[in-house]
Amino acid sequence: MKEIKKYLESRIGTYGFFFEDLSSGFVYGYNENVEMVAAGCMKLPIAISIIKEVEEGKVSFIDKIKIDANDKVYGTGIIHEFNEREYTIFELLVAMLIQSDNTAANKIIDIVGKDRVNEVIKEMGLKNTVLNRKTTDERNGKIDVENITSARDLSRIWNHLYNATYLSAKNSTMLVDILRRQQIKNKLALYIPDDLKYEISSKTGDKTGVENDTELIQLSKGNFVFTVLSMSIPNSVYGTVTLAKCGKMMWDNVMNNWH
Repeated sequence: MKEIKKYLESRIGTYGFFFEDLSSGFVYGYNENVEMVAAGCMKLPIAISIIKEVEEGKVSFIDKIKIDANDKVYGTGIIHEFNEREYTIFELLVAMLIQSDNTAANKIIDIVGKDRVNEVIKEMGLKNTVLNRKTTDERNGKIDVENITSARDLSRIWNHLYNATYLSAKNSTMLVDILRRQQIKNKLALYIPDDLKYEISSKTGDKTGVENDTELIQLSKGNFVFTVLSMSIPNSVYGTVTLAKCGKMMWDNVMNNWH
């Protein structure tokens, strides 16, 4: 994995990455504990927080939530294109993860509460992750405070899901399965063969100057977690190419060197 570190050091911007072999415990990182802009990757701990609320009996997946005009947030997602209607909490969860829907994310934050989301983050042992605000449309102007995370923290979330050490085994498996259907697989997974992309559960994030991707890869050869975060990159294409090349280097390393 040293070649990934060397490559990122040559690129414009700030990067953090973390790789872990969940079977052997081998890890390798670079700036893995540096606080980075989370962007859409913050939806991963938000998802865990609402599932935890279900497990604790505070809400149910089939509870219906009204989305009206004032709830709609543009940017990623599709809920903002529909008329006012009710959605179940489970429908909001799926929309937030598969389509990275901002409206769904904000409604889930309203249901759980920002303070409770941050409590869940601490309960999972994440040291560099904070939900500071709900999602917004960047077209509305400058954002003064960002949600933050780190490559190591996002990898720790996958660890919890893989080992069912925070959510129940049933709900951990369910969340991993939903994230297999994440529609954006053009970053770390870009160069991975199409027939194997379904074996990857992932959550991406992006905004101006930021391209992120974090993934759990489950193969017959082993189970791996890989995260690359970026800030201050020139443009989205530059960042996407950088992450895609990192994903290709990681994939080749695993395919050729892991036994």
